[in-house]
Amino acid sequence: MKTNTKKLAVAALFAALSVVGSLFSFPVFGAKCAPVQHLVNILCAILLGPWWGVVTAFVASLIRNMLALGTVLAFPGSMCGALLAGLLYKYGKKLPFAYIGELVGTSLIGGMLAFPIAKFILGNEAAAIFTFVVPFFVSCAGGTIIAIVLTLALAKAGVLNRMMDSLNKN
Repeated sequence: MKTNTKKLAVAALFAALSVVGSLFSFPVFGAKCAPVQHLVNILCAILLGPWWGVVTAFVASLIRNMLALGTVLAFPGSMCGALLAGLLYKYGKKLPFAYIGELVGTSLIGGMLAFPIAKFILGNEAAAIFTFVVPFFVSCAGGTIIAIVLTLALAKAGVLNRMMDSLNKN
């Protein structure tokens, strides 16, 4: 029970960081790109696991949409990235797996899943299957680079392992 409370608190902090971080966004080819979400997805993958990461990404996307800080396109990108980053890290146990999972999950999978949302829900007739892959990749690459610098520094200092141990203790 104590572990779940800790993980819930960390997930809530990460969701809040994603929402506040979305204030630092930029448009790329019609998509609103927020690199902080990708940083958070990678941290969730490493510290909390895939399912907590998906829930955190969903909550952050929902709040961003409710506050008009994002679009519905935030859902597929952030959630697919969090899931794939978490799964690859869970089974690979190496930091690069989380980075690759975030890039592929957000850019390729999330970008392609954004197509039906744009076309059928938002009514964007010009949307094509790969329309959002490049802008999602641009945003994701920025967040992933920040995550690489941060996680490698934390790992080198021994802080990352202590954080993981603290969250996974019963």
